[in-house]
Amino acid sequence: MRAMVLKEVGGPLVAEERPDPVPGPGDVLIKVGACGVCRTDLHVVDGELPQTRLPIIPGHEIVGRVAALGAGVSHLNIGERVGVGWLGRACGCCSYCEEGAENLCDAPVFTGCTRDGGFASHTVADARFVYPLGEAGEDIALAPLLCAGLIGWRTLKMAGEGKRIGLYGFGAAAHIIAQVARWQGRDIYAFTRPGDRRAQDFARTLGAVYAGSSDAPPPEPLDAALIFAPAGELVPQALKAVRKGGRVVCGGIHMSDIPAFPYRWLWEERKILSVANLTRADAHEFLALAPKAGVSTHVTPYPLSEANRALDDLRGGRLEGAAVLVP
Repeated sequence: MRAMVLKEVGGPLVAEERPDPVPGPGDVLIKVGACGVCRTDLHVVDGELPQTRLPIIPGHEIVGRVAALGAGVSHLNIGERVGVGWLGRACGCCSYCEEGAENLCDAPVFTGCTRDGGFASHTVADARFVYPLGEAGEDIALAPLLCAGLIGWRTLKMAGEGKRIGLYGFGAAAHIIAQVARWQGRDIYAFTRPGDRRAQDFARTLGAVYAGSSDAPPPEPLDAALIFAPAGELVPQALKAVRKGGRVVCGGIHMSDIPAFPYRWLWEERKILSVANLTRADAHEFLALAPKAGVSTHVTPYPLSEANRALDDLRGGRLEGAAVLVP
């Protein structure tokens, strides 16, 4: 197998040739067709997720086909197209798992962080955390759904039923969830880096009723604000933008420190919430909903060997939608 491997924090991914992995009991071997490049991959590379083990093959937006079955796997078939996301395994026995909150598991495994992921030609995954995808759509178009879409969906659900939804950071997750929210009949207000007219124009093409800079107030109070950019300074900005009782939901796994702000911006029962990982129920729910909502991902494909360039383009804000690696 071919793989792009992170060997040291902050270093480049290094191309390696390895023997094809062998699935253990309960696992499946997947021949990767496409793997999305997520901002979480940048956090892994930059050492901002302390649980990361090294060396590691990043990547957790995986679409591929089952190439081999480990012992005890009977619900998947050789050749079946499947997806793999961030949550690679949950213990199933801690108090959180028993309560149905496996996203908060005390002993989780994370794809591309604590278990090798999809920046490779092959990967191994726990069959219980693999999602059948069917045959509709191309691999590269489906890949961003496996994290940007799933986390975006969980974030939107936590926003409540409000009609006016602000999206701070209009990248992979926002461009997917904007389409879902519009399908639900909501109004989207997009906020980008100051001066990023390209991203603002992109948001308008996806139905945003307003697109402007993140340091500017919206034209009317929002019911909820979803923050996908890893910038803590956006939290006070979003609090000022939501109405009384409004919600600010932080959708990223890592964010810079939130600066101090006056209590009056939080007062009147405004709420700050965070999203942590996802559950298999989230995945099944969203993957069934996305085609009904007519979600169309905007992707830029890169050869697997150019994973470092894809990460650099993501870091530099040079992407419209999502980057996807193709082995």
